[in-house]
Amino acid sequence: MANVSHPRGDITSHPDAPEMQARYARMLGGRDVALVDGPVFLLGLYCAASPWILHFTTGQPSLVAHNLIVGIAIGLLALGFTRAPERMYGLSWAMCAIGVWMIISPWIVGTSPDAGVIWNNAVIGALALILGMVCAGTAARSAPRRP
Repeated sequence: MANVSHPRGDITSHPDAPEMQARYARMLGGRDVALVDGPVFLLGLYCAASPWILHFTTGQPSLVAHNLIVGIAIGLLALGFTRAPERMYGLSWAMCAIGVWMIISPWIVGTSPDAGVIWNNAVIGALALILGMVCAGTAARSAPRRP
């Protein structure tokens, strides 16, 4: 009887290995910041839910609507980064702008915010700013160079 089992081992000696690696690289399409999409989505989800998590729904009704809308916007950006990265990573700078806005928004949108609201929005803003800069930096680095 013939041995039909395939031994497990290194496939670098396989004749189709370079072609498979090239096909895999084309399939990914330069997705260097794929690991950032998840945290951006979670940040948007937390931003949208933060008024109810921190219980400032009665004291700051304008900030409740603000955080809900901005959180949905961050989540939609994350979904766009995942779904169409080659078109959406140009909007990475919008994440940076949203981050700066979240830091200053308690004083502009809210009315005499307490320390919890200020810290919450400052942390969300700082994380959005950092993640936006990571996305923008990676997208700029992986963009094709024009002569």
